[in-house]
Amino acid sequence: MLRGRTAVITGATGGLGRALAEALAGAGCRLMLNGLGDLDEIEDWRAGLAERCEVETAYHPADLARPRDIEDMMAAAEQRLGAVDIVVNNAVVRHFAAIDALPTEQWEQALAVNLSAAFHTIRLALPGMKQRNFGRIVNMASAYSVLGAANRVDYVTTKTGLVGLTRATAIEIADYDITCNALCPGTVDTPAITGKIREEAAAQGLDYDEAVRRYLTQRQPGGRFIAASNVAALAVFLCGPAARDISGATLPIDNGWVVS
Repeated sequence: MLRGRTAVITGATGGLGRALAEALAGAGCRLMLNGLGDLDEIEDWRAGLAERCEVETAYHPADLARPRDIEDMMAAAEQRLGAVDIVVNNAVVRHFAAIDALPTEQWEQALAVNLSAAFHTIRLALPGMKQRNFGRIVNMASAYSVLGAANRVDYVTTKTGLVGLTRATAIEIADYDITCNALCPGTVDTPAITGKIREEAAAQGLDYDEAVRRYLTQRQPGGRFIAASNVAALAVFLCGPAARDISGATLPIDNGWVVS
């Protein structure tokens, strides 16, 4: 469906980002991958993904808090893989603290990585997308772009900001075959989340399954994780031709959490 397209995915090396990369590669996309982790492990995964899906892949270690690094990454994608057709802004940092206890440097890091980096990838990709009259931008927001939460001020603020960026971008590109949408997952079974649940289980003397049940039933209906593969499948659909009339949307994938 997307054979021959080039996609840039931030935060691609773990959790939901890997699911997004696997799905887009499976649809035929060439991929520029970005994210943190052990470089040898990342390279093994990148090479395996390229071989399994028969697509070109590359990795760039851009620090998304640095605009110059983002410029280098976007230029490298075009030079190595071809014009950038798809941008998936998935990278995120999370901190857990009350507003008056959150260190300033953590707030600034969250603004840079979670929100400003998406602005930079979009501004760099749009001129070429407009020239070719094709582009797909997917911003990975969250159920917390609609809901508030204690001790999550950086996450709630930046995910809400991504929705605003999505809407403003969609209006500006309405005359082109370019779309910009935000996906708002509920609680996805990622290492970051399961690690947090394990910490809570240990602190409360619970077994892991019970801790999962309690964690989820306080949030989304059904008490089950949102499958990363389902989020990724929706992203792939948004990048395809059938979704050309969907732009500026904020799409929940949360088993009804935000409406419960």
